[in-house]
Amino acid sequence: MTTMQVESLSFQFPDTWAVTRYDDWSFYKNRFKDACGGNKAIDLLALDPVDRTLWLIEVKDYRRHPREKVIELWDEIALKSRDTLAGLVAARFNGEDAERKQALRSLQARRLRIVFHLEQPEKHSKLFPRSFDPANIQQKLRQIVRPIDPHALVVEKNQMGQVLWVVT
Repeated sequence: MTTMQVESLSFQFPDTWAVTRYDDWSFYKNRFKDACGGNKAIDLLALDPVDRTLWLIEVKDYRRHPREKVIELWDEIALKSRDTLAGLVAARFNGEDAERKQALRSLQARRLRIVFHLEQPEKHSKLFPRSFDPANIQQKLRQIVRPIDPHALVVEKNQMGQVLWVVT
């Protein structure tokens, strides 16, 4: 299993998958992040080689700290998805060798999927409320990213749905 740590969560993918933290790419951090007025990044890119699906995975963990940003969650995920796809195209042509190859493999995928991994407290309390309805976020996310992925998913580690990896 390939393990990737994002915030306090550990994502485990099959060994055959190509998984990377896109927001750690040197091309993104040093060249693309501030281009064109600024760009956002999805946390993980995961390429399933069997069905050639590229998964864009964004992770938010609100179990201990509440959300403080003004932008709606679905709008933030949509912007990060769009900017990441633009960054992959740019890295394909202008990145260093390893990242250019990763970008090329990613862009050769047959399918593109967006997954928002949202962790909230398991039980609602005044101190740690469950502030978001995942079904509502999924519906709004699907509406806004329909041209990219009409079946975008919102998951949490206890309800992973259709995804093919494990989170602990």
